[in-house]
Amino acid sequence: MSKTQPQIGTQAPQINMIGEGTVVEGTLKAQSDIRIRGSVIGKIRVEGKAIIAQEGDVNGDLFATNADISGSVQGQIQISETLVLKSTARVNADIKTARLVVEEGAVFDGKCEMGQMTSVKRDDKKQAAQVTPLKSASA
Repeated sequence: MSKTQPQIGTQAPQINMIGEGTVVEGTLKAQSDIRIRGSVIGKIRVEGKAIIAQEGDVNGDLFATNADISGSVQGQIQISETLVLKSTARVNADIKTARLVVEEGAVFDGKCEMGQMTSVKRDDKKQAAQVTPLKSASA
């Protein structure tokens, strides 16, 4: 039997954690995923996935590539790819994201802007999508 040796130079993905009962104030920056079970008061900038656990509480702005929220967030949320609001999420924030998934039971209060993450001038008017009604089969 031969044992598999770990390859030198390869690293498992790093997950940063803020544990339950921990309070962080200020700007939190991470180049990899982060899981928050405690409280963060301030800005969070993540070059990966931000996971706000059910016990987690964020009072400030959240910027990340992806995010799963099961806990509480108050502030601004900007996610460049996918934001998932889990069934236990309580979000009081304005959201800007490319894709949004909201599970049944999630609570969201705020504005949401979805689509490609590009800078938009405040003067630009959004064009309404055209809706074509379906004709019934009996017609």
